[in-house]
This record gives sequence, structure tokens and C-alpha cells, in this order.
Amino acid sequence: MTDNVSTPRDNARKVREGIVVSNKMTQTIVVAINERVAHPKYGKTVQRTKKLYVHDETNDAKIGDRVRVIETRPLSKLKRWRLTDIVERAK
Repeated sequence: MTDNVSTPRDNARKVREGIVVSNKMTQTIVVAINERVAHPKYGKTVQRTKKLYVHDETNDAKIGDRVRVIETRPLSKLKRWRLTDIVERAK
């Protein structure tokens, strides 16, 4: 017997931080996310890069900026992320 008590669902949206590698599109930036993972067989740390298409409403982000993005509903064929803030401007 389980309790069917409804608890408020916490916001399970993913948040990532990365570097802007392209801002050529209108209201869209491409952000490269680097993650370090252990190799499954050898155990050595390996860097993996993933490119995310991010919605930038104000076209504010420039190439080289470090930005924070949050997961959102599908906005287009490839865009699944939204820009929350610019952590650090490019030098």
C-alpha cells in the first residue's frame, strides 16, 4: 500500500555553462559544453565537447562569452536551450 500524497514537483531543468562559439544566426547562439568523464575501459579522464543550440532573445551574447543556459521546451528543430545569463564577457 502506497500513499498517494501529491508532493510539489521540483524544477528538474538542466543547467549548463559553456563558451559561445557562434552567434551568426538571429536570436540563436551555439554554445560548446566541455565535460570531463572517465574512460569506461582505461579510467583516464577524457574531455568531451557537446554543441548546444541556444535561444538568445536579445542577441546579447558574443563569441567567446561564458554563458549559463537552461533546458526548455523545443523551440525549433535543434533549439532546446535558453540563455539565462552571461557569466563572463570575452576579453
